[in-house]
Amino acid sequence: MTALWALVSRNCRLFFKNKGILLPSLLAPLILLFLFIAFLGNVYRDSIRSVAEGFALSDGTVESIAAGLLVSSLLAVCAVTIAFTANTIMVQDKVSGQRSDFSVSPVHPSLVSLAYFLSTFLVTTCICALALGAGLIYMAIAGWHLGATDLLLAVLDMLLLTLFGTAFSFTVCSFLHTAGAVTAVQATVSSAYGFLCGAYMPLSSLATGLKNAVMFLPGTYGTGLLRGHLMAGAIDAMTEEGIPSAIADAMKTGFDCRLYFFEHAVPAWVCYLVLGLATAVLFGVCLLLVARTRRR
Repeated sequence: MTALWALVSRNCRLFFKNKGILLPSLLAPLILLFLFIAFLGNVYRDSIRSVAEGFALSDGTVESIAAGLLVSSLLAVCAVTIAFTANTIMVQDKVSGQRSDFSVSPVHPSLVSLAYFLSTFLVTTCICALALGAGLIYMAIAGWHLGATDLLLAVLDMLLLTLFGTAFSFTVCSFLHTAGAVTAVQATVSSAYGFLCGAYMPLSSLATGLKNAVMFLPGTYGTGLLRGHLMAGAIDAMTEEGIPSAIADAMKTGFDCRLYFFEHAVPAWVCYLVLGLATAVLFGVCLLLVARTRRR
C-alpha cells in the first residue's frame, strides 16, 4: 500500500505541477459554464416557457429550472472530458520512458497501472467537485429549489460518472503512445461527447433514430440522473404556482429528467445499473490491458 500511495501521490503532483495541463483543466468547467449561460441560457429559458405556454410561470422558477439544466450539463461533460486530460500523465510517462523504468523496478506492473487509474479518478473528482461548487453557487443565485436528498444523489451521480469516465479514458489512453495522439483524442472527446450524452441539447430535440441510438451509450444515463436530481425540485415547485402536474411531467420528459428507451420509461435504478455495468465492463477491459502489459 505504501508503494501504491507513493505512485498515486507522484502522479497527482505531476498533474498539479504541470501548468499546461492544470490551468486548462481548472478553467474548462468555468468557461463551459459561462458559455452555457451566455449562449444556451436563453434557448433553455424559451424552451421552458414554451412547455408551460398558456400558464403564468414566474421568472424565478424559469431561472431555477434553467440553472439545474445548465449545471447538470456541465457535470455530465466534465466528468468524462477531464478524465482524459488527467490521463495525460500516463501517456507522458510512455513518451519520456518513465514507464519503461517502472518495468525494471521492484514495483509490480499492475500496481503502476492501478496508481494511474486512482490518480486519474482523484484528480477528476477534485476538479468536478470545484465545478459542482461553482454550479451550486449559480443555482443559489438563480433560485434554490434543491433538497438535501437530491443534492446527495447528485454528488453520487457525479462520482459514478467520474468513475465511468476514468475507466473509459484509461482504456482509450492505454493504446496511445504519443503526445499528439492523446491531444487529438482529447479534442475529439471534448467536442463530441457533450452531444452524444445529451448534455448540450435534450434528447427530445433529436430525430427518433438518433435518439434511440444515443440511448445505447452509458453516458446518456449519467446525464439523465444528474438532470433528474438537479432539476426535479425546481420543476416540482411549478405546481405551487398553480401549474398542472401534467405540465411538470411533460417538462421532466422534455428535458431528460425521465429517459425513454424505445418508448419505454427507464427508472432511476436502471440508469444506475446501466452506468454501473458499463463501468464494470470497462474496468474489466482495463485489467485485461494490464495483464497484456505484464506478459510483454
